[in-house]
Amino acid sequence: MTTIWKNIEKPTLATVITAAQVANGPVIPPQQRLLTYSPDDWEGFVEEWAYYCLATKYKHVQRFSGAGDMGVDVAGFADDNRLQGVWENFQCKHYDHAIRPSDVWAEFGKVIWYSYNGEYTVPRRYYFVSPRGTGTSLSRLFSNTTKLREELIANWDKHVKNAITNTQEVPLNLELKTYVDAFDFSIFDAKTALQLVDDHRNTPVHTARFGGGLPTRPASEKPPKGVAATESRYVTQLLGAYGEHTGTTVTDPAALSVPKLKDHFHRQREAFYEAESLRVFARDSVPPGTFESLLNDIYDGVIDTHDASHTDGYEKVCAVTKAARDMQITANALITCTNPKDRDGICHQLVNEERLRWTRS
Repeated sequence: MTTIWKNIEKPTLATVITAAQVANGPVIPPQQRLLTYSPDDWEGFVEEWAYYCLATKYKHVQRFSGAGDMGVDVAGFADDNRLQGVWENFQCKHYDHAIRPSDVWAEFGKVIWYSYNGEYTVPRRYYFVSPRGTGTSLSRLFSNTTKLREELIANWDKHVKNAITNTQEVPLNLELKTYVDAFDFSIFDAKTALQLVDDHRNTPVHTARFGGGLPTRPASEKPPKGVAATESRYVTQLLGAYGEHTGTTVTDPAALSVPKLKDHFHRQREAFYEAESLRVFARDSVPPGTFESLLNDIYDGVIDTHDASHTDGYEKVCAVTKAARDMQITANALITCTNPKDRDGICHQLVNEERLRWTRS
């Protein structure tokens, strides 16, 4: 028997595989991930997007769900009057295709019917949001409000009158048609998934939802020449610790005459500002509470060292900050972008919060 050998090329990877890829597989782009959402998950994402990305535009964001929502999925309210004031609606649709007019004739009917009955004011804007966007036919209707009105009226009996509510039929009688004729159809438009994802990328919850790693952390500010008000407590405690070490009273950093202590003081201030920059970075890049959780982790890791006996306050500072640097922290999302200075600085933040103290007395 003759064996026929074929030349089979070894597949090559376009990029070097990272540890995260080995653990989790390739990163799925956000827009692709949105296609896998359930309709309920999709509404949750739209609510999250409106809450974080439109915070300067709305006083309140509310998600409506279940029976009796009157065609309102996610609403942004510009004032405290909510549905009776100035508001905007985000109608969430999650289909296996781009939205067609036949998918949403009833939604047009609902906003007309319920505003006609005074259940709510006409929204300032009404957006359809779908991960696959709107199809060509619906997009054209948005740009031609006269045609949109005509098409809705033509489709009322077939697609609208029995779909607005389960309790009654809503025929397009003369009075209601007069309201439709005067209705401002320019309020209707669509938001694409790309728009939502681009906005969402700048929120502190983007990485938690879509992964892909934290953004690059900017460089921290350098300490100013003079001690700022935000430093007063931990600096006072540090100076007291130095005084215990030297057996003198130290109330002014300029009075530090021991080179070792002067250098130490300079490093501690740098560390504090490093930790403050991490706090700001966390505020903008990770969900609320992530930085506070890191503070608590470090507090739990150093408190036994803090409470142990030390020769003086300076020795205590050195022991506690070393314990912070030696800690193994793996669960907190910020750990991938922290450095040893951050941990020293967090110890001083804990002193500022009066959870730790550097002097023995």
